[in-house]
Amino acid sequence: MTQVTEHGGGVWSIRVPIPDNPLGHTLVHLLDTDRGPVLIDTGWDDPASWSELSDGLEALGTSVREVHGVVITHHHPDHHGLSGKVREESGAWIAMHAADTDVVRRTRASEPAAWLDYLARKLAAVGAPEEHTAPLLAARSGRRIRTLPGLRSALPDREIVPGELLDLAGRRLRAIWTPGHTPGHVCLHLEEEHPARLPGHGRLFSGDHLLPGITPHIGLYEDPDDATVTDPLGDYLDSLERIGRLGVAEVLPAHQHAFADAAGRVRELLDHHEERLTGLLDLLTTPLTPWQLAERMEWNRPWEQIPNGSRNIAVSEAEAHVRRLVKLGRAERAEGTDPVAYVAV
Repeated sequence: MTQVTEHGGGVWSIRVPIPDNPLGHTLVHLLDTDRGPVLIDTGWDDPASWSELSDGLEALGTSVREVHGVVITHHHPDHHGLSGKVREESGAWIAMHAADTDVVRRTRASEPAAWLDYLARKLAAVGAPEEHTAPLLAARSGRRIRTLPGLRSALPDREIVPGELLDLAGRRLRAIWTPGHTPGHVCLHLEEEHPARLPGHGRLFSGDHLLPGITPHIGLYEDPDDATVTDPLGDYLDSLERIGRLGVAEVLPAHQHAFADAAGRVRELLDHHEERLTGLLDLLTTPLTPWQLAERMEWNRPWEQIPNGSRNIAVSEAEAHVRRLVKLGRAERAEGTDPVAYVAV
């Protein structure tokens, strides 16, 4: 059964499934405009997801063919995956922040085997054992890597400019750059009175930046050709504080459910990451590699039960937290360590 929710004021959401993923679904939001429906995100590129999106639009009295535009909060495949197919069916434009468009362009141009080589080298450099990197190297010649999600995502044809109103007839939707989860993640502030007159200033389409019960993954921004030392966690914390100051009446996230009290949720997330940084400092009383840190950090299940792909994500998150500690002067690279290890200052 198609699951469609009306949020009032010309806004609806459609639950689009994510195959074989504990998140379950992406909430694709539809915003009615004077030129036709505009989608905020599109869901995973999968036949069942496409069917659910199409059925949801039909249940709302429209269709994929009528879609006027697609606004993407960030480039991940559970958000951007079906954008190209929507554009093929409708002629809709696709808008994305330039930093994430760069990721899409780079991914489309790269060879999957070269990416696996880079990932294996990178993991080895931060302490991953050979038994973890060996399957990555072995997969280089496999056929499956040609079908990995995101390899041929659609290139956007419009740029989302932070601080500016999007060109949506009859609506006031302002882009807010919120890097952290990805370098070009954006939240979208609907600067209109809440249809139920809830106190606060409009509504926020938050993508993955602000979720009611999940802490979004904050890992490293990966670009094999760029040696810039980024600080994704610092970016995320700064972005959170900006969102907390907006005073929105309601948040419409891309997963779980709509919720109020954005400022309260922001405080919870800021406290969570401060607690995690403090916990890492306790671990770093002796030098540890990012891999060793990830093994010792608390996750939603014991390390022994985490599959290899998820371990890569966990190590990236450990690295992002260590980078934040180094930038704050609370940790440093331990001299003469290979693979690299860090220690509290």
